[in-house]
Amino acid sequence: MSTTRVSIRAALFCTLTCTFIGCADSQAVHTPTLAALNYSRPLSAGKSALRLVTDPMRLPDLVGAAQGTDAGLVEAINESLVWFAAPSSRRHYPFEGTTHQQALAGVLAMRELVTAGLDPQRFREEVLRRYDIFESVGYDGSGTVLFTGYYAPIFQASRTPTGSYIYPLYTRPDDLVTDPLSGKPLGRRLADGTVVSYPSRREIEESGMLAGSELVWLADPLDVYMIHVNGSAKLRFDEPGDAVMYVGYAGKTDHAYTGLGHSMVEAGLLSADEVSLATVKREYRRDPDRVIDLIYNNESYVFFTEYEGSQWPAGSLGVPVTPKRSLATDKAIYPRGGLVLVDTDAINFAGQSRPFLQLMLDQDTGGAIQAPGRADIFMGIGASAEILAGGQYAEGKLYYLVLKPRYVQRYSH
Repeated sequence: MSTTRVSIRAALFCTLTCTFIGCADSQAVHTPTLAALNYSRPLSAGKSALRLVTDPMRLPDLVGAAQGTDAGLVEAINESLVWFAAPSSRRHYPFEGTTHQQALAGVLAMRELVTAGLDPQRFREEVLRRYDIFESVGYDGSGTVLFTGYYAPIFQASRTPTGSYIYPLYTRPDDLVTDPLSGKPLGRRLADGTVVSYPSRREIEESGMLAGSELVWLADPLDVYMIHVNGSAKLRFDEPGDAVMYVGYAGKTDHAYTGLGHSMVEAGLLSADEVSLATVKREYRRDPDRVIDLIYNNESYVFFTEYEGSQWPAGSLGVPVTPKRSLATDKAIYPRGGLVLVDTDAINFAGQSRPFLQLMLDQDTGGAIQAPGRADIFMGIGASAEILAGGQYAEGKLYYLVLKPRYVQRYSH
């Protein structure tokens, strides 16, 4: 969930199950059949994650998507426009033939369409007239994408190490190196200028190498890990002064993400079909040292910074993400900030599965959200969003809408 996270909201099972932060008991809807599939299968070298839809039978249901437009979509569109207005956004374009001007114009054109009061059929006609539609190749080459969910959690914290508050979140270290264009973590820069792999999670925490760069302290190492997975949090304090702090992703190490749920299954603590936040917490209460040891299997480590409340929760573009309108994808293979259409299923608060057909904006990324077969839906903030995020585990289709070149000048300034 970034920040890059809100988005380093990854999965308990990573590629094998639903997001860590939301697997409540009644929401464990994943199955062993789905869990056995490799949704994070890497894209073949030189291949694109997107292909143009030329067969009318493969077009998404734009009439249905038009019926779901609301103020939240306009809000998400406006946040993408804020990002496109920043000079730094130009570094990420052109992207596979799409220019920065074209991507920006496409978002402007969609805002015009969704605020024009068109009936759904007319909306469909205008979208098909103005946009080329691309579909994700998915994990299997047939367009199958696994959609999980993430949310922004709320925790108690302290600004100083006191009492039980002894487990820190760290700020970004000066020696962390990332690619200036993609944001991909590269490692640690040594005094002689060489770049090596960053120390593992265990090495960082057991060595105390980051002492002095603590941002805040929490009372439980599992809470710290949950914030690492989600990439952001709202923190409440009992101390005098500011009662709230908003923290978000400021970078991560170059190590691969390994889901805690996956580690617990491999260790025999849980079966694949019972992984949930509740069962993880149950095992943690029963044997905290064992679970913490399994957490160290995830060598990836996340760093944080404080955000203004108005900018929280922020995705990897640095603008606030919008519930059910912001999507996290692998930014190495998908374009930033643009229009997407998600066609999958999602649960309601009763745990019942319902169709989820939404126009969204690609505004985030995540540690477990890699390859064309994975995407993460931002479900919101707090406990209610945790329910929806935890139950989100469904296959579906992912489409990108790219404005046709002949319409670009109409929306250019």
